Amino acid sequence: MKTKHPNIVEYEVYGKYALFSDPIFRLGGEKCTYQIPTYEAIKGITASIYWKPTFIWYIDAIRIMNPIQTETKGIRPIKMNGGNDLSYYTYLKNVRYQVRAHFEWNDNRPELEQDQNENKHHNIAKRMIEKGGRRDIFLGTRECQGYVSPCVFGEGESAYENIDELNFGLMYHGITYPDEAYSEETKGKMTVNLWQPVMKNGIIEFQRPEDCPRHKIIREAEMKIFEDKKNFSGLNEFGEVI
Repeated sequence: MKTKHPNIVEYEVYGKYALFSDPIFRLGGEKCTYQIPTYEAIKGITASIYWKPTFIWYIDAIRIMNPIQTETKGIRPIKMNGGNDLSYYTYLKNVRYQVRAHFEWNDNRPELEQDQNENKHHNIAKRMIEKGGRRDIFLGTRECQGYVSPCVFGEGESAYENIDELNFGLMYHGITYPDEAYSEETKGKMTVNLWQPVMKNGIIEFQRPEDCPRHKIIREAEMKIFEDKKNFSGLNEFGEVI
């Protein structure tokens, strides 16, 4: 698979367990994973490797390396009013994915234009992949620890490379927040995006949030404001070459 973007990064993420789901299904006591990662989950992993508000990460594709397996566990979560409860969580087991992603400048942040140094951010992102990420990596939920390492997308054997096509039906894609709004309709809103992923020979190519076939505005929201000396040391921080 080829991409027209020059600032692509490729990495492998893996772990013993993962739980990828629509946030609305996490309100009750039981949790059940999707068979594949959501766009939002992989984007969050990529942002944990390296992120700044200057740009937006876009996930181009993932490659499913290990067979899709699930395991159900009995969990004792803490109740809001105290005490414990018994719930059953269904996790993906022994997961491994190859990821290809790229970043684009965030036009909603014109105050950070001075930080739009593509070469700088691309090199930092690649270095952070080699180091395993700047922040802890989680595979859908905090109890599912993940690990990151560099890879070449497409190398190695996928458990599904001989399966021509597999459709996963309608799925949660992710949420577009106000600071990543892509249209007048999504400005000042939280927008849920839905799509229908199709795996071809082990590879799932993601649609961009604005290209998803279904969108639903769930509420009004405001952009996060970055204040000098509060959220960071100052605007000059974004002009430094690291």
